[in-house]
Amino acid sequence: MTLSIFQKSTLGIAGVTALGIGLAILAAPHAFYASYGITLGADVNLLSELRAPAAGLAALGALMLMGIWREAWRETSIVAAFTVFFAFPAGRIVGIIVDGIPAGSVIGALVLELAIAALCLAAFGHRIWAGKQSGPLPKHT
Repeated sequence: MTLSIFQKSTLGIAGVTALGIGLAILAAPHAFYASYGITLGADVNLLSELRAPAAGLAALGALMLMGIWREAWRETSIVAAFTVFFAFPAGRIVGIIVDGIPAGSVIGALVLELAIAALCLAAFGHRIWAGKQSGPLPKHT
């Protein structure tokens, strides 16, 4: 499947965002969460629980970026982009419903995630609505 410049750009934005946030949390969780007004403290259990999904987010971001250059990874990278940028806002919306409205910085993150989700829909949504793929799935040997 050949990607348009818009589709490559969308995967690039999604991938760099997920990779960057994942690596930032993995490397410096205190500094990252301080930017949201959250103080973490020294609880090693909490830090471990934050770093583990951060590594997963970074890996998914790298996978999204791989889809730009490697045709065999494209389908997977598109699925990864949809998964990350629909799951994160969905979780935040559940939090708003259950817990109330968070600080403006967290709402800002939600808006960014929704914007990237909208980009993903604009770039790849036709694949969902058509109920078929634009090209064959890569063959793995």
